[in-house]
Amino acid sequence: MADKQKTYDFPQDLREAQLELHRVRSALAALYQRLPWSVEPQPGWTHTKENGHFHETERPDSPGWTDEEKAEVAALRARQLDLGARVVTHPFWSTCDDAPTARSALKHLHDTPDDTAEREALGE
Repeated sequence: MADKQKTYDFPQDLREAQLELHRVRSALAALYQRLPWSVEPQPGWTHTKENGHFHETERPDSPGWTDEEKAEVAALRARQLDLGARVVTHPFWSTCDDAPTARSALKHLHDTPDDTAEREALGE
C-alpha cells in the first residue's frame, strides 16, 4: 500500500509527453468509433441463431475509409508511436529504483481531480 502513495519527481518533458500520449490515444479511439467498421468497402451481413450462428450479429455495408480518414489514422498512430517511444526511453527511468511502479504512477498522474494546477501549467 505504501508504494501506491509514493510520489515521483517526474521531469516536465516526461509529464508533457505522457499527457500528450493520453490525448492522442483518446483522439484515435474517438476516430475509430466514428469510422466505418472496415477500411476497405465491404458488404454487410446478418447472422442469426436460426442460421446456425452462435451469436447474432449484424453489420451494415461499409463504404470504407476515405483517403483523408486513412491519413488521419496514420498520423495519429505515428504520433502515438513517437510519444510512446519518447516516454519509455526517457532517461528518468534509469534513475528509478522501481521503474514499473513509477511508470504506473506516471500513467495515472493526470487521472486525479486535484491536478488542476498541473493542467493549468501545461496550458489547458
